Amino acid sequence: MNSRVDPPSASVKARPLVRASACPHDCPSTCALEVDIEPSGRIGRVRGARDNSYTAGVICAKVARYAERANHPDRLTTPLLRTGPKGSGQFRPISWEEALERTAAGLLAAERAHGAQAVWPYYYAGTMGLVMRDGINRLTHAKGYSRFFSTICVNPAWSGYLAGAGRLSGADAREMAASDLITLWGTNAVSTQVNVMTHAVRARKERGARIAAVDVYRTPTLEQADIPLLIRPGTDAALACAVMHVLFRDGRADRPYLERYARDTAALEAHLAARTPAWAAALTGLSEAEIEAYAQLVGTTPRAFFRIGYGVSRTRNGAVNMHAVASIPVVTGAWQHEGGGAVLSMSGIYGWNKTMIEGLDRRDPAVRALDQSRIGPILTGDPEALAGGPPVAALFIQNTNPMAVAPEQDKVRAGFARDDLFTVVHEHFLTDTARMADIVLPATMFTEHDDLYQAAGHPHILLGPKLVEPPGACRSNHAVVAALAERLGAEHPGFAMSPRELIDWTLQASGRGTLEQLEAARFLDVKLPFQEAHFLTGFGHADGRFHFAADWAGLPFASPGKFGPVADMPALPDHWAVIEQATAEYPFRLVTAPARNFLNSTFTETATSAAREGAPAVLIHPLDAAEAGIGAGESVRVESARGQVVLTARLFEGLQRGVLVSEQVQPNHAHAGGRGINTLTGADPVAPVGGAAFHDNRVRLSRLAAP
Repeated sequence: MNSRVDPPSASVKARPLVRASACPHDCPSTCALEVDIEPSGRIGRVRGARDNSYTAGVICAKVARYAERANHPDRLTTPLLRTGPKGSGQFRPISWEEALERTAAGLLAAERAHGAQAVWPYYYAGTMGLVMRDGINRLTHAKGYSRFFSTICVNPAWSGYLAGAGRLSGADAREMAASDLITLWGTNAVSTQVNVMTHAVRARKERGARIAAVDVYRTPTLEQADIPLLIRPGTDAALACAVMHVLFRDGRADRPYLERYARDTAALEAHLAARTPAWAAALTGLSEAEIEAYAQLVGTTPRAFFRIGYGVSRTRNGAVNMHAVASIPVVTGAWQHEGGGAVLSMSGIYGWNKTMIEGLDRRDPAVRALDQSRIGPILTGDPEALAGGPPVAALFIQNTNPMAVAPEQDKVRAGFARDDLFTVVHEHFLTDTARMADIVLPATMFTEHDDLYQAAGHPHILLGPKLVEPPGACRSNHAVVAALAERLGAEHPGFAMSPRELIDWTLQASGRGTLEQLEAARFLDVKLPFQEAHFLTGFGHADGRFHFAADWAGLPFASPGKFGPVADMPALPDHWAVIEQATAEYPFRLVTAPARNFLNSTFTETATSAAREGAPAVLIHPLDAAEAGIGAGESVRVESARGQVVLTARLFEGLQRGVLVSEQVQPNHAHAGGRGINTLTGADPVAPVGGAAFHDNRVRLSRLAAP
């Protein structure tokens, strides 16, 4: 008797293949992922990996629906050549060969006219993969192009933390499970670091931990906190100083710990004698009772964990704010306990040797480094911003959208509009920046190439392998950089290596095993031993102590110089009144905060994210709106000394009077008048090592029209 197996019914859908990956986006969570690969060869559902103890199966909604972005019909899939005016969006398809030849010719022409430093390779964190993000530096160093000084995000925060701790590391965020008090300071974790919130809420459910949150408006995180502390923008250090005042006043400072692990304690205590809760209340807008109650809780809770976010530092006094907040767990000695201490970033623990990825053996420190945040002044010819060198005559851009995200947008726009500026943009979509390009190149997304990732919010190394073929003619960052190097005469062994070879070389050269081992493990937990993570073997300074008196001029921070009013920075923790204070002409202070459904300007192209965020808007306290005659849904003009933007009014009681908040970096064309939110923000560098003060803008507000 013959047996027969019937073919599966056509109505039965084939199951997707599940593959491991890592989220590539600029978020400290760097989630371990599981990605469905559909029979069509496209990605489907994206989930958090349950067996990663930090991700714990939870990811943000925008990445969970990543298939909407990867499979978007508007993705760039072929090289484009501009045929109309810059910014018109008028292009025609060309071949890769023509695109590469034209790109090389444009870069070489700029070099011949003004020297190699007239070419500026410009990039950032559209991907956080070490190979695809940082490989552009190999071309920079091999050719002697102007170097890229990264400032737009971390500099004020890192410098403030390093001033005290001396090393960029901290307590493992998973220790929140052992904490009794978790303070989320300057981070809207619900929207921007969902894993932080899941660990904090779990600690509250399982051990009764209390959650405090400090922010400048009632974020979803503040709404979930047991102790919500709503302060005015730029006053974080005032609150921190008042908390430490109470700790010393009431005998809650751990003097044996301070004697062993801190420097300048006596000077700090004397200085804080005048930084009372009443003093801080006048600055922050909190009540004295709120400050006293929080300080008492901090002082009586040994296992107090501070998850410090970058919001603390996005003001002109941001480094000083960060240093002050990071000082609190030192005063209490919380670092001695599991579930105590603080973390800003784990970036300092990895010890990468990126010589092959970045071509560091070809780096010439005499070549100028141009400030990322000052791209507007640079492109419009500011001699100081150009560091006394030639004009930037050519840009090669990967992983970033400065026409939307960089400050002083009117200057950025004017710079990109120059007829003598040759611009090439390697991108996924026709962004605001791509629209200003002479040549646009289609880029792969994270599931379409191999890359290596490190986390900032937890101590993991992760592999992001190539899972699917890219659509159309998309090419990876590495492939484009290597192809250009060949045409430009740039020489380095890294250009001839594959991404997998670069990953393997970097792992081995850094003492992190091999690619084969990482591929088998999917991710590596490289957490420091408890004693080292908690600085119980000494802080990162040569004397092994936390420095309450900051040496702002001598920071262990790689920088081409010092910027901003460094000489005026207070050494001891204090409120530094260098922020843009409200005036009669500009009576409001504007914060440009992250949106839940966007990540900077990424995800603005996906329909679901765009629909959930709605039109570009500004949050206004109802009493402020009433005084200005503004109703909900009306169009308003928000103006700073740098320009003006049209937004939709949303009335919101979760603000202090005189504060405005605009969440989201929408495309410029989404705004009436075509000017995005960063028209209002300043490019003046934050002391001591640069950065942009996105949350620090004095503005005025006026009604335009009814909805």
